[in-house]
Amino acid sequence: MNSTTPQKHADPQSNYASMEYEQGDPDLKYGNYSPDGEEEEEEVYIVRQNWGYCSIFFSVVQTVILLVMMWQCGVAPMRINPMFGPYPDALSEWGGKNSVLILEDGHWWRLMTPILLHAGIIHLLCNVAVQLETGVFFEKEWGSARWLTVYLVSAVGSSVLSVIVMPNAVSVGSSGAVMGLFGGKLAEVLLKACERKQTQQEKVAHQVRKEQCFGVTCSVVVVMLFSFIPYVDWAAHMGGLAAGFVVGILVFATEIENKFWRFFWMLVGIIATTASFTVAIKYMYSGSIETIEELRDVCGYYMENFEDYECNCMREEYFDNGGEE
Repeated sequence: MNSTTPQKHADPQSNYASMEYEQGDPDLKYGNYSPDGEEEEEEVYIVRQNWGYCSIFFSVVQTVILLVMMWQCGVAPMRINPMFGPYPDALSEWGGKNSVLILEDGHWWRLMTPILLHAGIIHLLCNVAVQLETGVFFEKEWGSARWLTVYLVSAVGSSVLSVIVMPNAVSVGSSGAVMGLFGGKLAEVLLKACERKQTQQEKVAHQVRKEQCFGVTCSVVVVMLFSFIPYVDWAAHMGGLAAGFVVGILVFATEIENKFWRFFWMLVGIIATTASFTVAIKYMYSGSIETIEELRDVCGYYMENFEDYECNCMREEYFDNGGEE
């Protein structure tokens, strides 16, 4: 879906952006039509803001970080990193999800920092493409505050489930947070499915959400199918999707017009979000998760598996201490 600025809202300083949606024939737009088939007035879908500020910001930061990482740490051979990126120890060194460090050394920030990192150029392009297309449009619809809430909560949720289910893998990437945006959209569609459709704008918005629901569902299915190939963290995808959905219920419940249903769904969102994160984090730190101690020394771990592995990104004090942080 491409965003356009309607002629009747052509002022570039306007606080609103507009979107035309295609239906069937690519040349046929949503609009008011007279009985004889002549278009009376072009309709637009009003959104909250003209730009996806956070989507663009995160995409730029993620790109810069990967380029700096590759410059500083080198580019690994394709047989070591098929994503055309740095050596795996660099991913852990820069803040990737490393379960043994999170659970035993208190590196709790690693539940958030993986969204800023990517395994390589291919990985980055896939995630940034979605963020700059779907992510930007969702941010225009929701506003930056709602978008950022869903994105960051989903990022933590994706890392938490990844630690629980795949504790012996160093993971990076924003795909869990992107899946959370999809989960948030599904929550929005669910909550607004029964909203009134009296005005023309409400009818257009309802039709748009129907199309988005279909598109998001297809995207989720495709991502999950690709989640089970090597080097992809399927648990992070599932965790992000689930976290985005439950926090999306809380976020979008505030927009329901009926006071009773607004209160009901806000209560559901609070309980679902609080309960799911409480149970998951409590289990994560319960001591039931078995981790690989060798991943404290990611460099040494990979050197045992690859004869020509190079460690170019570990801190000097790490080597001075003989591999002990």
